[in-house]
Formats: sequence, structure tokens, C-alpha cells
Amino acid sequence: MRKFTKRPVAYAAAATVVGLVLAGCGGDDGAETQTAGGEAPGAGQAECAELEQFGDLTGTEVSVYTSIIAPEDEVHKQSYQVFEDCTGATVNYEGSSEFEAQLIVRVKSGNAPDIAYIPQPGLLNTLVRDTGNVVAAPQPVSDNVDEWFGEDWKAYGTVDDTFYAAPLGANVKSFVWYSPTMFADNGWEIPQTWDELMALSDTIAGSGTVDKPWCAGIESGDATGWPATDWLEDVLLRTAGADAYDQWVNHEIPFNDAQVVEGLDAVGAILKNEDYVNGGLGDVKSIATTAFQESGLPILDGNCAMHRQASFYAAQWPEGTDVSENGDVFAFYLPGMEADGDKPVLGGGEFVAAFADRPEVQAFQTYLSSDVWANEKAKVTPGGWVSANTGLDIANLKSPIDQLSAEILQDPNAVFRFDGSDLMPGAVGAGSFWSEMTKWITGEETQTVLDNIEKSWPS
Repeated sequence: MRKFTKRPVAYAAAATVVGLVLAGCGGDDGAETQTAGGEAPGAGQAECAELEQFGDLTGTEVSVYTSIIAPEDEVHKQSYQVFEDCTGATVNYEGSSEFEAQLIVRVKSGNAPDIAYIPQPGLLNTLVRDTGNVVAAPQPVSDNVDEWFGEDWKAYGTVDDTFYAAPLGANVKSFVWYSPTMFADNGWEIPQTWDELMALSDTIAGSGTVDKPWCAGIESGDATGWPATDWLEDVLLRTAGADAYDQWVNHEIPFNDAQVVEGLDAVGAILKNEDYVNGGLGDVKSIATTAFQESGLPILDGNCAMHRQASFYAAQWPEGTDVSENGDVFAFYLPGMEADGDKPVLGGGEFVAAFADRPEVQAFQTYLSSDVWANEKAKVTPGGWVSANTGLDIANLKSPIDQLSAEILQDPNAVFRFDGSDLMPGAVGAGSFWSEMTKWITGEETQTVLDNIEKSWPS
């Protein structure tokens, strides 16, 4: 199973990818569509309509290489059944815990898979530029992404104005976990703006109902500090906006820019406030030594009211916990500065890159970028998966938190941005950013921390 922590793998030129793709737009039209000729086995069936153009692919095979391993791999394999029935092709799935280290090696050695699920835009950028072996996405894929995904998502699959990779899965990090029962019993309302969130924190702090309004933890072994980087990224999107966020990630403005100082001080108004944290766990400094997996659990004991963490935190609640709108715990969207207008969303996801343009490979890319696959995947997945595909019927998702994630991603006002530290050079995003945020939690001043990270940015 994948570990939901920051990845310490550094990718050359990763820091430039966001500026390249978001400054321009979705890139060139798709590459020429290949066809095998003949009539597809699924001709005439509604779910096969888009795949008929590739012809009869009976007897062909498509190899897929991913970081998604057992037990999560089984639902992926099940979701390919419609493709195989429609086309006659067979999908050969290979999941590996060594995926990120081995993919570039395989591509450079001439042993590339047909398809790879890329977990970071920085890795896609590196593969395109350093190997020259990534194949531009065909026209049907480009058309699907234009229809079913926002421009932000297409941009992340684009390098140097060429569109390569359609989005696959997604996760939402802009969540605050809470106890619906606790809120209902105390008459606390879900905040719709940042000011309302801070006012609610004051109300809870003075209520005497819980130990503290917030609980948090950033300990994660060698990756200690990453949850604090998510806090800054999420808040910076709200205080400075998406354009400034892109400039910061790409180092077009310094890491210690005044806007970043303001954003981190806004985080500090919560995380470094002794009246607000660390409910059921200790004082502010205890955040640095509390494992992120355990940091939200005081909500269940009534010692804490709120915990900011991604959708994947649903897997950390003890077995038997009812994670739903009226259950033991649930989550609400981390509010922006205003109730109306753009809704910044921090998150992550995978992208489908191809290293061959045979008809069966293009057909599989097309299937994965479609509303058909998104719904097939949702139907066979018990929970823990969502897509930003707007053709996904939210009712097909089994988990309430997945349904909420999809609602947020499909909101026409959503402005999605990829996790910033995953796009920065490894020395920063998986190095100084983590370590300096840990120092910040334990007492270092905002300006000093941001100055130190800025000094660490590779020249």
C-alpha cells in the first residue's frame, strides 16, 4: 500500500514545471490517432462508443507500470474490464514499491512500459526532458481532458507547450476534520470564511468543552515536518492567491517574500497559539513529536475539536470509526478568505504518461481519461479514491469523504494547485522546508525560518 507522506525523491527541473505549464495553457492539440482497423468487439455498446475508433485490438497487450501495489491494485485491474471487453486488448498491470526509482532507469535503458502512472508533475517534466521518450497524448485524450477536467489539471500534464499526460486519481488536502456530534451539541457552525474559522477557534477555546480547539502532529520519521509544509501551502493559496503561489513554487519570488511571511504568520496564529493547540497532546512544541497518524485522534476523545489534514487521513481513524457527515468524525473544506468566488484547493494526483503510440496504447489512454473509466473505478472501489473528472457521478463513490472530495474538485469555482513542496527542488521541498518548519514549531521565528529556506534554494 502506498504511504501517504511526502516523497523524498528529487526530480531535476521540477521547480520549473508549474511555471511552464500554468503560464501558458493546455498545450498543443493532441497527436495523431492510430487505429488497428476492423470492427471493435464492443461496437454498438454505449460504454464502448469512444473506443470504436481504434478498431479491433484483439490479441494486443498494454503494459502498465505504477506505484500502486496490493491491495489497492485489485480495484484498478477490475476497472479495466470494460476496456478489455470493448477492444479485445489485454492490460498487463505491474505495481512496484520501487516505481519512482526504477521508472527513469527503465525508460533510459529501453525497457519502458507502455503506460506509467506518474505521481508528480516534476517527474513527468524530468521524463520528457531527460529521456525524450514520453509520447504526446493523442487527440481523443486531449479532447477528454478539455471536456472533463479543469484547465489547471491539463496544465499539470503539459510540458513545454505539449500535452502529454491526462489526470488519473486525485486527493484533496484542504480539509479540517471534526466531530459532527461535538459541533451539534455545542451549536458550533461550519465556518464559511477564514475569519469565521478564527472566530470559531476563539469560541471553542473559551468554551471549556474541550482541551484545545486544534490538534496537530508533524512527526513522520525521516519526513518529519511535511504536514507543516501543507499548512503553509494551503494558507498561502488563501492569503496570497494562486498566481503568487505559482511564483513562489517556481522561485520567481523568493521563498521569504513578504507574502509568504504573511501566510506563515497566519498559520502561526493557529499552530503557535497556546490557547489553540495541542488538544489532548501537550503544548505547541508537542506538535513536532506527535506522529501525524495519531495527531487527529484526540477528536474522538473529546480533547480536540479540529484537525487540518488531507482526505487520506480517513485511513488513520481506528477500525469501526464512522466517518460520515453524521458520524464519529467527518471533514469540512478549509475555508478561503471569502465565502464566494474562487475556492483554492491544495492536493495531489497521478497522471497517465505513455511511451508508445500503438493503437491499443492510445485506446487505453483514452479510456483512462474518460468519464466511463472514472465511473467504473468508483463502482469497484470501497473507498479511498476520487478523481477530478467532472463526468464522475458522485453517487458511485462509496465513501462519504470521497464524495465530499469529488464535490470540492468538481466545484466550478475550485482553483486546484498541486502540493508545492512536491514541485520544488528536492533540497528544499524534501529537505530544508521540512526541517525548518519543524524548527519553527519548536520556537524559531518566521522570518529566520523563511530566510534559511531561501538560502538553501539551489542556484
